[in-house]
Amino acid sequence: MQFQRIHIKNSLIFYYPPMAIKVICLVFFSCITFCQAQFVPSSFKQTVDSLIHAAPETYGEIHSVLQPYKSDTILMRYLSNTTLKENYLPGRTYALNELGRVYRNTSQYTKAIALHKEALEIANSTNNIEFRVASLNDLGVVYRRTSSIRTAMDYNKEALELAESVKEKSKSLKKSINVSLNCIGNLYIMLNQYGQAIEYFKRSMKLESELGNTLGMAINYQNIGECQEHLGELDEALSNYRTSLAYNEEINSDMGRVICKNSIGQIYLKQNRITEASNLLRSTLPLAEKLGDGFLISPIYTNIGWSQMATNNFSGAEENILEGLRIAEKYNLRAEAARANHLLTELYQYMGDYKKALTANMRAYELDEEVANESTVRYVNDIIFKYDSEKKNNQIQRLAQNYEIVQMELRTSRTTLLIGGIALALLAGIFYILYRQYQLKNEKKLLTLEQSMLRSQMNPHFLFNSLNSIKLYIINNEQKNAVHYLNKFSKLVRKILEASSMREIPLAEELETVELYMNIENIRFSNEIDFKVRIDEGVDTHTIKIPSLILQPFLENALWHGLSSKTGKKSIDLHISKDQEQYIHISITDNGVGREAAEKLKLNKILKRKSVGIDITKERLANFSKDFQNSFEVEIVDLYHEDGTSAGTRIILHIPTV
Repeated sequence: MQFQRIHIKNSLIFYYPPMAIKVICLVFFSCITFCQAQFVPSSFKQTVDSLIHAAPETYGEIHSVLQPYKSDTILMRYLSNTTLKENYLPGRTYALNELGRVYRNTSQYTKAIALHKEALEIANSTNNIEFRVASLNDLGVVYRRTSSIRTAMDYNKEALELAESVKEKSKSLKKSINVSLNCIGNLYIMLNQYGQAIEYFKRSMKLESELGNTLGMAINYQNIGECQEHLGELDEALSNYRTSLAYNEEINSDMGRVICKNSIGQIYLKQNRITEASNLLRSTLPLAEKLGDGFLISPIYTNIGWSQMATNNFSGAEENILEGLRIAEKYNLRAEAARANHLLTELYQYMGDYKKALTANMRAYELDEEVANESTVRYVNDIIFKYDSEKKNNQIQRLAQNYEIVQMELRTSRTTLLIGGIALALLAGIFYILYRQYQLKNEKKLLTLEQSMLRSQMNPHFLFNSLNSIKLYIINNEQKNAVHYLNKFSKLVRKILEASSMREIPLAEELETVELYMNIENIRFSNEIDFKVRIDEGVDTHTIKIPSLILQPFLENALWHGLSSKTGKKSIDLHISKDQEQYIHISITDNGVGREAAEKLKLNKILKRKSVGIDITKERLANFSKDFQNSFEVEIVDLYHEDGTSAGTRIILHIPTV
């Protein structure tokens, strides 16, 4: 490579050809990248490699991985260089924006703007809406800090329009809408239009609450408090500042702590609580200086000077206010510089230095004019009006389109509704037919049960025995007994026939029927059976309804299987009681041979009698209890003497009344 030497005013300068310069620059930047890479942990390199391999496109997906590292400029620069090399543009956009935020928060606004603009170019080229909106909002924040209201408004308004144009919004886009609303509210504060500002902050707060974003809630409470402070509502402002501070403590945000404590200290100064203000501001200053953000440091110095001015410590006040002014001018914080000059004007008037007071006052008004002149206010209002008008027009157009779509859907759905109506009618007809079949089946089952019940009540064996007993009385010329039992028999037959036509009857009528039955059956046992009916107090047999003819099968079973083979005293006890659980309990107790002995005797009999009446009765009770909340139960208890011999059998019917 050939170099040329050039002499300029006795100085020797080497001239490098263009290709040489390119090579040198490439080597230089490669060295920087290599040096930076030496300070990057291997774990972060692995994280970046995994991210590039997965290649997510959205801000939320990338942020969930890189959030812990976003404030480290070395790591973010490594990410930026690596993603550029691998042509992973969403990752590079993320890195550039996070670097820009770090520089913004350390008051390096020129670097921040350059990084955000580069990120915006990449997002535009890839049409990545999430990163476009984020970059636009970041640029708006930087320009607002330097009091460039028009430029800030342009960026924030464009971000808001772009985010709201998306139909299905991601969580990141929703957060970006809140940032845009918040930024516009802050611009209104700078223009002293606090009512409009509060409206935007409240809109943002509502959306932040729905997202559960604690940081967003903290920012909005702080901003609403600032508006109230300017409006003279100091107590309300103090309450909102403290609420914001609580949210910042919850998320452990040092920047939030500094902003809130400075604002609280400023309220104390306006309330003449000088000592409290001074202590709070001085304790907050080290944390602000640690963060290194002139936007945070400058107002604290200015407010400390204000507190000293209130205690006539003019030299200390001048020193601190000038320091606040110096930092504000260094970072082009024009609004804060204007405030510091206003305080210096007042201070120099107290000190009697009217020349300095005049100079400070003139500078303050110059800055005020730069920050918010009439044309700026009108411009911002025009922008917002235009935005609102466009938004309303777009809404009207969407509504008109939706109306047309609805009309088309209605026309299309009429035929569907007609067909659906016919289908529903057919389906309803089918269901009705099936339901009627089900009802007829149940009615047939009930009729069969009633017929079976009647047959069990009027079985030939019972009729034969009864008529034989009456015939015996006639043969023996016992006319009185014959007439007596014939009356009872005819009355029993009449009651059975009447009851069989009813689903349920009063318990009193059922008891009359079973007494007639037991009197007739007792003839066969030569009146040896002691049959008793006991009814507890509180049981009204005339109001209690039970299925008709349900007791006779159980009494018949006790007679045929329990007492017919027993010698000696024979008894049947029928006891009726009621409990608080809305059940009627009917127990039938006999002192017969017991079920075990009855089964053995039954096996030895030539003519075996099958007790179908009890099974039919159980079915009728089950059907009866369907209309009640509770279900029936039949309980069979074997009774024993102390020596273990059988003492009889007890059958208990638990019949629901509710």
